[in-house]
Amino acid sequence: MISSFIPRVKTQTQLFGFVALLTYAVLTPDVSGANRLLSRTQRLYIGTYSSELSKGIYLAEFDSKTGKMSEPRLVAEMDSPSWITIHPNGKYLYAAGESKAYPDGGLIAAFSIQRDGGLTAINSHAPNGDGPCHLGIDATGRTMLVSNYGSGNVSSLQINNDGSLEPSNWKDQYPSLEGKQKPHAHHACFDPTNQYAVVCDAGLDRICVYRFDEPTGKLTAQDPPFATTAPETHPRHLTFSLDGRFCFDINEKAMSVTSFEFDAKQGKLSEIQTISTLPENYKGKVGSTAELILHPSGDYLYGSNRGPDNIVCYRVDTNTGKLTLVGHASTQGKTARSFGIDQTGRWMVVGNQNSDSVVTFSINRKTGIMQPTGSELTLGSPVCFQFQQIRRQLIPRK
Repeated sequence: MISSFIPRVKTQTQLFGFVALLTYAVLTPDVSGANRLLSRTQRLYIGTYSSELSKGIYLAEFDSKTGKMSEPRLVAEMDSPSWITIHPNGKYLYAAGESKAYPDGGLIAAFSIQRDGGLTAINSHAPNGDGPCHLGIDATGRTMLVSNYGSGNVSSLQINNDGSLEPSNWKDQYPSLEGKQKPHAHHACFDPTNQYAVVCDAGLDRICVYRFDEPTGKLTAQDPPFATTAPETHPRHLTFSLDGRFCFDINEKAMSVTSFEFDAKQGKLSEIQTISTLPENYKGKVGSTAELILHPSGDYLYGSNRGPDNIVCYRVDTNTGKLTLVGHASTQGKTARSFGIDQTGRWMVVGNQNSDSVVTFSINRKTGIMQPTGSELTLGSPVCFQFQQIRRQLIPRK
């Protein structure tokens, strides 16, 4: 199912007052810092659903000064890596294979990131559920949570120091409720303190909260174990404010975003506000929402609508957690399942799943308003984006 990519390490010699060897390294904590310069180039990894136009995980180079992006190249062949995420240390990438082609209901794959951004397969394991659609890694980089949409459970895998994965030995199976409500875990992440994990269950209209023990990776349900959203809202994805005081979730069926106050002492969510993702007085076709991402500044929140095909922008009141509508921008395509914001906060790339396109927008960092740049690339069913900053190191010749 997975074929590794054998990279070429790229080096370049330049003169900066002295002859130096320029090598590239990913963004990692660096105590020296003095001899490392931030590159304007970022890597952009793209997850896809497999089709005639897509065969796995792709990589493009993104210029954070101009907003221009190189043609994506295949760096790992894999069946429907619909979610990808990068390890906190920047050395490894993980992918969720969301396909019935896998005998165990899906696949969680680990890759090492090479100097040129290429991927080399490490190992893989079953997701301990069916239909894995999201991966979340804690701040220590030792525990991964898997949201299994098909089976309606969340599971965990431990990550070794070499980036390899251990088989899953824990899961929490959510129940089926009276009527037609069946569980569909859709998103799991850790709060900024790394003391809690939260999981969106789009089928049960619940956001589940767990106490997380860093040394052991153990997860224990809080009391109460979940917050309930309004009936038939279907919470899909969520994100925390930068200070962790607030949590925001996007509701797939209700076409709305709900903001919560998060009590980090008790691990409790309290609803503040629910606001529509649709334009005011919108009368057209209504589909569903998808992605939700906080701007790096923490001042703006963006969500995607799949019918109408647009991105909604809100201003975040960082004191109260309330949201105010800024506006909408057309995605220039069909079915905006996902998007990504680069680490400078100046650019957004949007994946139009059903029109096989990746469209770039500029972001006004003072107003949050998006504008299409005119850049559009063809890629089959792009559904997940992960930016990675690159640093370049100058090593003087001896």
